Amino acid sequence: MGEAQQAVIDVRNLKVEFPGRRGTVTALSDVSLSIRAGEILGVVGESGAGKSMTGLAIQGLLERPGHIADGEIWLGTRRIDTLGDKEMEKIRGREIGAIFQDPLTSLNPLFTVGAQLTETIRQHLSLGKTEARARAIQLLRDVGIPSPEERVNHYPHQFSGGMRQRVVIALALSASPKLVIADEPTTALDVSIQAQIISLLRRLCKEKQTAVMLVTHDMGVIAEAADRVAVLYAGRLIEIGPVEQVLHAPRHPYTQGLMASIPSLGARVERLNQIDGSMPRLDAIPTGCAFNPRCRSAGPRCLRERPELTAVGDGASACWMNAGGTA
Repeated sequence: MGEAQQAVIDVRNLKVEFPGRRGTVTALSDVSLSIRAGEILGVVGESGAGKSMTGLAIQGLLERPGHIADGEIWLGTRRIDTLGDKEMEKIRGREIGAIFQDPLTSLNPLFTVGAQLTETIRQHLSLGKTEARARAIQLLRDVGIPSPEERVNHYPHQFSGGMRQRVVIALALSASPKLVIADEPTTALDVSIQAQIISLLRRLCKEKQTAVMLVTHDMGVIAEAADRVAVLYAGRLIEIGPVEQVLHAPRHPYTQGLMASIPSLGARVERLNQIDGSMPRLDAIPTGCAFNPRCRSAGPRCLRERPELTAVGDGASACWMNAGGTA
């Protein structure tokens, strides 16, 4: 519990359900993770694994009829999963910032970036117009936008994609939130700009001691940015640990497959490695370990019983081979 007490965000045994005409679909099951101040937790997995869903649940933005069916979410010493919409509105932006994949969806094309920053700042902080504008200019300077005194008067379309994403980061940090949820923040950008944005995010995280949840499917981004990594598969957390351990000595067969599928620059190979098959639909998750149909090491126990997260090294893995037993 030591880590949980120091955590900025502490997600405990989170379960998210979506009731439907054909029954209830469990989108997240028993997900637990925490992030400390100044730490970047990378959350990885295939599309539909539950990465973005976890971020939406933390922000109280689940689309109805989706809801948190079990578990708890703590922001510092306050439980927030039980709060109403109005209370969560006060927390979003002020204590939890968000950076999304496409900056154009986060910025209003009809207003200057200065007007949008100033409005956000005044909404969350008790500052006058002049002070809020000065803070907006400083934020643009902090995220590396040249001539911020001039650019503050420009509209979103007058910025390049990389510069727009810098503006979105400035918006996310405008009220000095404790936590920033960055959902695929570099996917829409070219590689050189990606590296700049990741470097910027890492620097600002350390300087401002902000906790960052970095949602991505890109292991390269994780290697550059994250301190720890959480791997999700079919709505469950299957491995978590320090970035060096998870990337260089992964313990779960799925994580091993992800790492093996990344081509090496120093080696010529005839074929790239791949994980056969695809992730199961959330309404058709197999009995036992959800990864068993695709796992080359699966044994009889994997088909019957679902493994729990078990401490391995400095992290944890949900695999029977790591649980001291046999598959």
